Amino acid sequence: MRLRWLALLALAPLTGCGLIYKVDTQQGNLFNQESVSALKEGMNKRQVLLVMGSPAVISPFDQNRWDYVSSIRRGRNKMERKDLTLYFKDDALVKIDGDYFPENPDQLIKDAGKYKRQYPDEKSLDDDKKKKKQGGGQDQG
Repeated sequence: MRLRWLALLALAPLTGCGLIYKVDTQQGNLFNQESVSALKEGMNKRQVLLVMGSPAVISPFDQNRWDYVSSIRRGRNKMERKDLTLYFKDDALVKIDGDYFPENPDQLIKDAGKYKRQYPDEKSLDDDKKKKKQGGGQDQG
């Protein structure tokens, strides 16, 4: 029992040394170059909601300013934060200000690959079923 506690105490300092995997963390609104490019001056608030989704902040004192906030930390790297502010006048979009995460297709593919679950293709499933049927019939006969 003492040996287990000693082992745990010996390993505890290593947890802060970067040996433990740190998952990518994204928080806030998910917006990209495509969605921001789809915004056009003159769009009404409902149209903007359909393109961008709900803003992170709508001030009760200024209903004509919507703020979208997004942050991402990839592993142990520094947190990146992007802000996008939309201004309305008489229910119409009049100004777009801020920045956003530009889409980098290579990075998106790399990130998606980390969590991709491997599914067998249909042909291999059909082949497996045929083999099981053939094997099952021989065992019974």
